[in-house]
Amino acid sequence: MVEAIRRRAAVFLWGVRAYGFIAGMWVRSTLAYRTSFLIMATGNLLTTFLDFVGIMIMFSHVEMLGGFTLAEVAFLYGTSSTAFGLADLFLGTFDRIGTRIRDGTLDTLLVRPVPVLAQVAADRFALRRLGRVAQGGAVLVWSLLQLDIEWTAGRVLLTAAMLVSGGVIFGCVFVLGGAFQFWAQDASEVQNAFTYGGTTLLQYPPTLFAKDLVRGVVFVVPLAFVNWLPALHVLGREDPLGLPGWVDLASPAVALVCCALAGLAWRRGLRAYRSTGS
Repeated sequence: MVEAIRRRAAVFLWGVRAYGFIAGMWVRSTLAYRTSFLIMATGNLLTTFLDFVGIMIMFSHVEMLGGFTLAEVAFLYGTSSTAFGLADLFLGTFDRIGTRIRDGTLDTLLVRPVPVLAQVAADRFALRRLGRVAQGGAVLVWSLLQLDIEWTAGRVLLTAAMLVSGGVIFGCVFVLGGAFQFWAQDASEVQNAFTYGGTTLLQYPPTLFAKDLVRGVVFVVPLAFVNWLPALHVLGREDPLGLPGWVDLASPAVALVCCALAGLAWRRGLRAYRSTGS
């Protein structure tokens, strides 16, 4: 048992190291054209900022949205965008796995002495996606300066944990979507519905949506643990589902469970892969 754990730990560490090597190669390639990189990163930042501009326009006509002030919605927006931006930066290339499965180029990854998961995750690592992280972080910082709440040590730790756990949960959704494509072969849009669609959903207060939808993102696809539930605790808001208070603090545990499920699904998907037959 101990030996098996050691082997898994060694494989994991080698995968992380290999990811760093491959991502570093793409970063060096990107920075060889620094002006182009700065233009693309700035464009990414400005494009994503338009989402928040839309929210600001709404608040120019109303004082509250679903009972939430602009600062509170900005807090939801900032935490969701930052967490998703981190996942998109490190694992956003998983939507290409369907193409590799269809054209058989996944075979080249299987013969290399590097975990396939690390190769797929680091493939074409796009440093320009830092623009999304920077934009979400800027909105989050602004919201923290505007919120009129007492910042205890618990709230500070919960906010930090929210960003990390949220990034992990979104990352697991990317991996699960990639694993699903081993069977569907062309399901990138399904994956995008839960990743890009999920972060858009979480940017707005849960009070705007039907309780059945809220239950779905709590008990089925646990996106509510990215920011909705912990954010309600930080903001001192009541849970619309009336769940026990400890549920608001369960994001790290949910992230670990998601990691286990994503890893299992990925291994099952790899075993189901049969190449193109050509």
